[in-house]
Amino acid sequence: MAADSALRLDLGAPGVLALSGALSFATAAAALQALDEALQPGDRARLDLAGVSSCDSAGLACLLAVLAEARRRGHALSLQQIPDGLRTLARVSGVEGLLAPT
Repeated sequence: MAADSALRLDLGAPGVLALSGALSFATAAAALQALDEALQPGDRARLDLAGVSSCDSAGLACLLAVLAEARRRGHALSLQQIPDGLRTLARVSGVEGLLAPT
């Protein structure tokens, strides 16, 4: 991932991307680019969010864009271990259903 130490993308586990750190206005653009590149081959089926320490509306928009792009490409991508704060933000924003796989 980019040099931003506040956010980290781990490509280590087979089939899983692990995102950790603050997913915010300051990091969302870099996260979107890094996730798009990491998901390009289509061999990652899960995005683990257990390490996401905080997420604002820009971070939520980033995740929704990643999910939409994966669906557009015909890849099944699911979010795992969605932090409570992110789930609450999605609920009050009326988009919680978009975080679930279809």
